[in-house]
Amino acid sequence: MKKQGCEIEAIGINYTIYTHTKQIPPTEKQQKNSKAVQEQELQEVPRKAAAGESRRPRARQVLKDVNLTAKPWEILAIVGPSGAGKSSLLEILAGKLTPQSASIYVNHKPLDKARFKKLSGYVTQKDTLFPLLTVEETLRFSAKLRLCLREPELSSRVKSLMQELGLSHVAGARVGDDRVRGISGGERRRVSIGVEVIHEPKVLILDEPTSGLDSTSALQIIDMLNSMAETRGRTIILSIHQPGFRIVKLFNSILLLANGSVLHHGSVDLLSVNLMMMGLELPLHVNVVEFAIESIETIQQHQVPLQQETLSSNKRVLEEGLSTTGRFTLQQLFQQSKVMDEESIDVGIDLHRGFANSRFRETMILTHRFWKNIYRTKELFACRTISMLVSGVVLGSIFYNLRDDLVGAEERVGLFAFILTFLLSSTTEALPIFLQEREILMKETSSGSYRVSSYAIANGLVYLPFLLILAVLFSLPVYCALVPNFIVGNSVISAVMGSFFLFSGYFISKHGIPKYWIFVHYISLFKYPFEGFLINEFSNSSKCLDFMFGTCIVTGEDVLREEGTNALNQGSKGSSSEHHLRLKQTLISIRSSICPSGSDPKFKLKRFSTSNLIAFFILHTAFLVHRPNFDGSFVPFGVPEALSMVSLFKSKIYVRHYRNDKRSNQSRHGA
Repeated sequence: MKKQGCEIEAIGINYTIYTHTKQIPPTEKQQKNSKAVQEQELQEVPRKAAAGESRRPRARQVLKDVNLTAKPWEILAIVGPSGAGKSSLLEILAGKLTPQSASIYVNHKPLDKARFKKLSGYVTQKDTLFPLLTVEETLRFSAKLRLCLREPELSSRVKSLMQELGLSHVAGARVGDDRVRGISGGERRRVSIGVEVIHEPKVLILDEPTSGLDSTSALQIIDMLNSMAETRGRTIILSIHQPGFRIVKLFNSILLLANGSVLHHGSVDLLSVNLMMMGLELPLHVNVVEFAIESIETIQQHQVPLQQETLSSNKRVLEEGLSTTGRFTLQQLFQQSKVMDEESIDVGIDLHRGFANSRFRETMILTHRFWKNIYRTKELFACRTISMLVSGVVLGSIFYNLRDDLVGAEERVGLFAFILTFLLSSTTEALPIFLQEREILMKETSSGSYRVSSYAIANGLVYLPFLLILAVLFSLPVYCALVPNFIVGNSVISAVMGSFFLFSGYFISKHGIPKYWIFVHYISLFKYPFEGFLINEFSNSSKCLDFMFGTCIVTGEDVLREEGTNALNQGSKGSSSEHHLRLKQTLISIRSSICPSGSDPKFKLKRFSTSNLIAFFILHTAFLVHRPNFDGSFVPFGVPEALSMVSLFKSKIYVRHYRNDKRSNQSRHGA
């Protein structure tokens, strides 16, 4: 069957947005007329209810009963002042926005948005491209994702498209952007167009393709689009702001919008005739489109609708009685378009096909593209590698050959806490990468190039070797969902990370955290790797960290219990209870105070202060006290229990007091 182009007809497009506004207190005049206002509002309630309007939000109708027709082999230009609704109309045609009511036909048959995306391409106003890829690589990756072709056919398609776009001479140049030097702005815009026409769409929609370009580059873009329409039978719909005289000549049809309403739909010559009929004389050497835009207020004041070319589809719809208002709701439209007549729309595109590639092939293509970008940013990864290496060397030299004693244990705990802080603070380095690729991801997935899951898998396969720990500990989608923008997100991340670090078990042990805050300890990102460090270092129970009277009083398991790490406590003896922990804390405090490092660990009366005498009096008295056993009998207190009583009498306070006394005595002896 002979292939044909696509004629697009849009009927009765209405689009309203709602904005919430602050309530302004009424003035004295409004208060006086409140009764009249209330009566008027009561009369308007049925009308508002029928229109589906809300009383609280303020409604602004962006598009009002817009009808248009775009034919193949032609260019339809949508013109109008800023805020006329041009971009909204294009987004509705491209399926990006959902209007309140609209009917869209392709070759006189309704078509749903999902299938319309298969035969159309949408070029946004902003160039969303990878700046480090070359022109040929950009088009090649787009072809691989959107076409199911063999390598020879794919290469031929890319080369022919570059020749059609006039990009053959810059095929090996990088695309670039505002920060990366690359091709010119006009050439970059042609690459954006090439990405959207690589799959040979019959309809091409462009949002201000000449924005930000000089007059020469703008003319080249429109001339190229005109060539696409004439040679390939494409239906091209674009919006443009203040087109030049030579550009206007290339348009086959003009749609003039003002405040969401159509003032003219037809050829440029018909627009000149309509202006003359309204008494508006076109000055010499003035563009008719620019003159019409400047005269919009005058045109609206005349309250005389301009002549429009009759839409055959409108007459057909009204005659068949499908709608008394000439429009359908989207629900009615999609109900009528569930079954597609293949003979009525023969455009050479399989509208029933889903994605062009399998999930595995999509992942491989995206992985290859990720590797290309990473290889060309190797300086960034080299800096990260050097930073990690230098930090490791510095920390290794500072904490080299730590002793297996209590001081060494404390230094190890501090080292682990610093390592976690250093690693997690560098997770924000991944944010700019995701923010830069977010727009490209949204554009390509919305056009059906690939699945979001394929992008996520490929991204993980590429960045996992470099950011494995950071990717596990840092959950970007959670923080993006909590805050509206990146600046607020940074503040929230700092607050959350600070809270996680505070309750990780380093500053406050698990036993000292209040019950109403204990949940933060379990969800802390620092808790589990911190405990992993401790378990790996102190799980050896045969290693003794501190001695007293020839007996080991502190082992690695004691450090784990002190830090609240219970992973290795299973299977320990029942005697390893809280009073043992207090015992060892007291022994450590007494020995560090009475027997400094290097001294003979013997009790010397001349070193005792009053607080020490009180403490040992408590120890001596405790031997006479009995405690209940598990079976109900009574056994005498031992040295461990007596020492635990010292800790209960705030042993840390008297030890601190003794240290102050000792320093003062040393200063006196020195004097």
